[in-house]
Amino acid sequence: MRIAFGKGDKQWTNHSPSKLTEQLKPEIAKFGRMLEFAKRFEAVCIFIPIVRLLKMWGFSDEFRNSMVFPLVALFFGTGNQTPLVSSAIISHVFLNPDLKIFDYSPERLLSDVPETFTFPVLQHVFCAMADQGGYHISCNRPVKRVTRPGKGVEVEDEQGVKEHFDDIVFACSAEIILKVLQNPTWLEKTLLSQVQYYLDYCITHEDTDYMRRMYVGPGQEERIDQDNYFVRQYPEAPEKIEMSFNLSTYQEHMKKGGIENPPPLYQTYYLDASNRHLWTDREVDESKIISKRWMRQFAHTYRHFARWVPFGRFIQGGGPGHCTFFAGSYTLFNTQEIAMMSGLAAAERLGADYPFPHDKLASSQFDMFLGVVHGVTRRNKGNEKAAKDSAAEQEAAVARAKEPKGQKEGSLLKAPILPAEKTAAPSIDLAPPADKQAEIAKKPTSTAAA
Repeated sequence: MRIAFGKGDKQWTNHSPSKLTEQLKPEIAKFGRMLEFAKRFEAVCIFIPIVRLLKMWGFSDEFRNSMVFPLVALFFGTGNQTPLVSSAIISHVFLNPDLKIFDYSPERLLSDVPETFTFPVLQHVFCAMADQGGYHISCNRPVKRVTRPGKGVEVEDEQGVKEHFDDIVFACSAEIILKVLQNPTWLEKTLLSQVQYYLDYCITHEDTDYMRRMYVGPGQEERIDQDNYFVRQYPEAPEKIEMSFNLSTYQEHMKKGGIENPPPLYQTYYLDASNRHLWTDREVDESKIISKRWMRQFAHTYRHFARWVPFGRFIQGGGPGHCTFFAGSYTLFNTQEIAMMSGLAAAERLGADYPFPHDKLASSQFDMFLGVVHGVTRRNKGNEKAAKDSAAEQEAAVARAKEPKGQKEGSLLKAPILPAEKTAAPSIDLAPPADKQAEIAKKPTSTAAA
């Protein structure tokens, strides 16, 4: 994972020395002491935004705007609300051995280039899951209304067709839940309305000239082809940022398919529409734009940890009939890992076994999430036989993933790379063991995922 922040004399990376990191070395060292402080006094710092703590410790505007805020925005997808992110959460990113993404360096802030993995073609994985899952998936069928008559859930689509389920998992934004859920409880309405969203804009394009103009200085043009992430400040508002991704560097499966140098493909994100006067989206060559889309983006500021996180557990598995669950990154904080765990947690509450008990790091993070967000402990925790069986199933996948250091391909569901002309999903065995199938058959239930 190669990241480039800033431009020109404000430019720094996680893989090369720079003038900025040399200039700010004393503040980088002091930042480490501040992180230790935030970790030690987490109960208080969880409610202190990072911008306030940085000012209390006397950090310069340049250190805050050029180093800390762009880094945190990239970690958490908090966009231009980054100054309001909880100080305690940021300390965990650097210091918590179970959660940290980078190792803190007292000289360069970031000490290394993390090894990364790319997944197989996800279309193949999802198609295989749909074919073998034993459940029905409806696409292009928007939900209009969800009612809970007292026993189970009734879901009505935009065509007026109604379906009845025993339980429902809302895997969508809090805004959408409040729009479709009829007669939410007072607590559901109060809590879900506390989740804050912002309007962002994304352009997928092939404009290499735009990327060079915006993100690199003279003599650095080759970095556009080498780095994965790019973050820059707006000169007229240095506390505000724009970020881009070189998607070509993620396409490891294309190399496996014989395409050594995939054509350039970028995504640029313009954050928070209230700052649209700063955006440079009109400077992207229209002829090189592939797609444009608006999106609602959740940002977990320090207020989220005061108004939602301590109380969200009280609506999980609640509502009339105790049949309603909520999943998504907003249930804790905005990372893809949290979003995935939230779905696994809902499945666990509905009776499914956690699939990775052998993985100590994954299971400890999941147990933490389950305790904070649902207020319960994992069923079958400590089941040595299940952990051993699950570990054996994944040993082969891990062995296959061991390739030369750098970006590589590997995952639990390792699908073969198909030639471009073949679109059928590969066969991936996702069926539960025979004894589990018999157990499931004895418990006929239905669950809707909205």
